[in-house]
Amino acid sequence: MKKLNTYFRMHAQNCIGALGAMTRQPLASSLTIAVIGIALAMPSALNVIVQNGRAVAGGWDNIRDFSVYLKPNTPVERARELRDQLDASPVVESARMITADDALLEFQDDPEFGELLTTLESNPLPHTIVVRPTEDVRPPDLQELASALARRSDVDLVKLDTDWVRRLNAMLDLVRRGVWIAGSMLLVAVIVIIGNTIRLDIQNRREEIEVTKLIGASNAFVRRPFLYSGLWYGLGGGLLALALVGYGLYALEPPVKRLAGLYDSAFTVLDLDISESLVIIGIGVLLGLAGSWLAAARHMRRIEPR
Repeated sequence: MKKLNTYFRMHAQNCIGALGAMTRQPLASSLTIAVIGIALAMPSALNVIVQNGRAVAGGWDNIRDFSVYLKPNTPVERARELRDQLDASPVVESARMITADDALLEFQDDPEFGELLTTLESNPLPHTIVVRPTEDVRPPDLQELASALARRSDVDLVKLDTDWVRRLNAMLDLVRRGVWIAGSMLLVAVIVIIGNTIRLDIQNRREEIEVTKLIGASNAFVRRPFLYSGLWYGLGGGLLALALVGYGLYALEPPVKRLAGLYDSAFTVLDLDISESLVIIGIGVLLGLAGSWLAAARHMRRIEPR
């Protein structure tokens, strides 16, 4: 028990000591944390921008939808039967039916068409089935489904644009790859920055390390304070990244609200939630530990008592 208490006490001393060493070099530490924070904030901000773009567009799902217009006077029971068949298809995520009466009510609420529709003796609108394909559906399979629907005797028109599906998949793939590439490059940059900072710190404390090793200290014991320095750098960079992203979203909120008001929209800027914030901080801490461990493990072996 005594050894365990001693172990934790030494770790606490190293942790606090590393923080104290950083505070004794405020300018250098602040610059390092600033670079790390900016590097972490860029992919985080890109991810938030993508989420807000999806929210502005109402999500990508509605772009994949296509409509099946049934012939006039088709019984509603037959339309429901077709909807159920489509809903059970493996390439269809969901199928929603809009009856002719429901469609007429929607048009009557429109000031441009409401008065015109009141002059008609009967409802000219057909039953409509809005089909949402699955995300991984291939365009040939989707085209085959549309052709099979168009050949039905009760279907008047199938409005399908497979180019939109291709464009959507291409855009989503481009965004995902862009986020991964940019994020990976910036994360590697963070490891390099922290590693270089720890390397300089090791060189500045070379004589201290030699004396410590001379009295029998192991590489793990000597390396421990530098690991905690990397932890503090990563933690500070993660917190700064959250502050930068939060300030950017705060600055964008007023003009976004004005723009949304011009379009009679209630859209509000989406912010980072707690889980995303913790992930950013966790990534910063892990990168700090990784960069400091790599630098310390590489350079510590080169320093031996003379």
